[in-house]
Amino acid sequence: MVQRFKPGLRRSLSWLVLEIFSLGTAVVFTTMLAIGYAAYRFGGSDFLENLLPFVLGIAGWIVLLAVLLNLWGRLRLRLLQTSWSLPALLSLILAVAVTSLGLQPENRAMSDHFRGLLGGRQQAAKLNLAHQVYAAYRRYTETDLQAMIDRAQLYDADIRDAAASYDLDLDVLMGVAATESSFLPRDSVDGGHGLFQITAVPKFIQDQAQQQLGVDKLSMLDNRHNAFVAAATLKYYLAEMNNDLFLGLLAYNIGPRNGGLKFIMEQYGATDFVSMQPYLQQLPRDYPIRVLSHSLAFRIWHHEGRLLAYQDGDNALHIQRLGIPGLLNML
Repeated sequence: MVQRFKPGLRRSLSWLVLEIFSLGTAVVFTTMLAIGYAAYRFGGSDFLENLLPFVLGIAGWIVLLAVLLNLWGRLRLRLLQTSWSLPALLSLILAVAVTSLGLQPENRAMSDHFRGLLGGRQQAAKLNLAHQVYAAYRRYTETDLQAMIDRAQLYDADIRDAAASYDLDLDVLMGVAATESSFLPRDSVDGGHGLFQITAVPKFIQDQAQQQLGVDKLSMLDNRHNAFVAAATLKYYLAEMNNDLFLGLLAYNIGPRNGGLKFIMEQYGATDFVSMQPYLQQLPRDYPIRVLSHSLAFRIWHHEGRLLAYQDGDNALHIQRLGIPGLLNML
């Protein structure tokens, strides 16, 4: 015989599940913040000044957490005397409050240090690259950036359509155009054409762009065609580089010559952008940084309606909170 739960028992179990989930969320977030704060406060390699205080701080948090959970158990018994729902609702409020606290901009440093502990050298490399992008943005003059953004407005619709067609970040594609031509379409001495300085593009990529545009023939003198070919090319290289934005942009810049970036990485045993950088000449090595620093300018412009000087006031922290286009989920 199949036993059925009474409605009252089902409701009690639902409240219990909500309570456990909410309380678990609160514990996880507070623990992440505690570990991140300890790493932020005691970061370093000295045993007495850094390592020992860090370990003692974590041990102290574990003891405090045990005390708090014990107090919760006592409070829970009293709340249950009033209603089954009260412990669940209170734990839900606690979870929301703790999560909101963890997402506050002023707690970013603690979150970054926690990710640094888990990510190790890989996370440190990502943060280093991000600050290279911020530093490159800082070196631009506001006058030059504003002039570039003003020129870009003429091509905004075509680039926006190309980005949407290939599911690319608009600001990243804007950054590619800014780096390639400064929004001054032309034929260059090295064989580049138009807005994105298109050079050697595999035929299957041209066919994709042609199909997306619905035209019988592509013209690199047509800014819309140029943008769609660039978007199709970048999308291809991103897929080839497992959606690593730095490597995807580098592959876009290198193109198919010398076997392409994938072959070059295999030749030198490089596994990521950081390990590949020493083998590159100055121009391609800096290319992803320059693209993303321009992309950052467009992100700031689209979000704020104006450019921000990185070095003024708290602009640096505000810009870092906005994040680098295409890297928002990587850092």
